[in-house]
Amino acid sequence: MSAELKSSRQDGTLVLTLSNPSAKNALHPDMYAAAIEMLAIADRDDSIRAVILTGADNFFCAGGNLNRLLENRSKDRTVQADSIDSLNGWTDALRNCSKPVIAAVEGAAAGAGFSLALACDLIVAGNSAKFVMAYVKVGLTPDGGGSWFLARALPRQLATEIILEGKPVPASRLHDFGLVNRLVPDGTALAAALAWAEELAALSPNASARIKTLITEAAGNSLHAHFEAEKHSFVDSLHHRDALEGIQAFLEKRKATYK
Repeated sequence: MSAELKSSRQDGTLVLTLSNPSAKNALHPDMYAAAIEMLAIADRDDSIRAVILTGADNFFCAGGNLNRLLENRSKDRTVQADSIDSLNGWTDALRNCSKPVIAAVEGAAAGAGFSLALACDLIVAGNSAKFVMAYVKVGLTPDGGGSWFLARALPRQLATEIILEGKPVPASRLHDFGLVNRLVPDGTALAAALAWAEELAALSPNASARIKTLITEAAGNSLHAHFEAEKHSFVDSLHHRDALEGIQAFLEKRKATYK
């Protein structure tokens, strides 16, 4: 099968590459299971400090394969439902991974590819990259959490425009709204993401994981509930070995080394 999710390591960074050369890295259910497994490994492996999701051949992802979707119309409805459940599992794994996850986007992130990029903690994009939720163009609606992410990250009117019109949105526009973190010259998104991942890898793994959890839970918490969550996280962090190393390093004016 030509569609696969490739993995490689660069020091403490796990790089996951969407690869489907004949279809602009269109997604396939086999990728979903592989991604969930690899992210679970990243969670357990202390030597992995960050994860990057990118696409092969300077193109992030064209989304779902329309030929496969057309075939699924002749099958029981549960076939497509199960496929979306698996995609949602991938999105969930990206959100809940204890390591920082960076999307490195070149070319375009379309449909579920856009959803996967949104599920990452940070997004680096080439200057001419585009993001598109074109489901409406073929009579469909978003999956993979795309509408959830956009509705929370952007003003209602902009989120509605992006999803309802289904037109490509330049990375620069999303950068203006803070949805894309960094714009870089075309062809350098992966290199920029790797450099950023190296910076993040030098930080406390314990604190990084806890910060991700706090941010994820903040949207569903009341302020007072979040006060409690922050309090428990802070106290637990203070009594973790990373805080001892971090505080001592600061007081001794040296660089902290986290294990």
